[in-house]
Amino acid sequence: QLQAFGGGSVQAGGSLRLSCVVSGSIGSIKSLGWYRQAPGKQRELVATITSGGSTKYADSVRGRFTISRDNAKNTVYLQMNSLKPEDTAVYYCRLDRNTIRGTVDVYWGQGTLVTVSS
Repeated sequence: QLQAFGGGSVQAGGSLRLSCVVSGSIGSIKSLGWYRQAPGKQRELVATITSGGSTKYADSVRGRFTISRDNAKNTVYLQMNSLKPEDTAVYYCRLDRNTIRGTVDVYWGQGTLVTVSS
């Protein structure tokens, strides 16, 4: 189970930190990530972090957002700085888990709304 929180309303230039807590039987995590979906748009990747700590960012957020994880707390974070109105979206956390069959299971959190006003 994934539970995301930390969304809210902020003015342009402000900061927010999202958290996503992973609970239950986790197994072998391949990666954790944050995705977002703005009104009328498709869900898109924001940032991911692998079990080895490698990170990937969308071009639109690179240099402003930072993804990190605390393995002891089973939590993944997204620090968002210098927020822009175009960052307004529902943010979802996602867990990719390796299976013994060699496939990858994908789990989604419930989403948390981020609104950035100009």
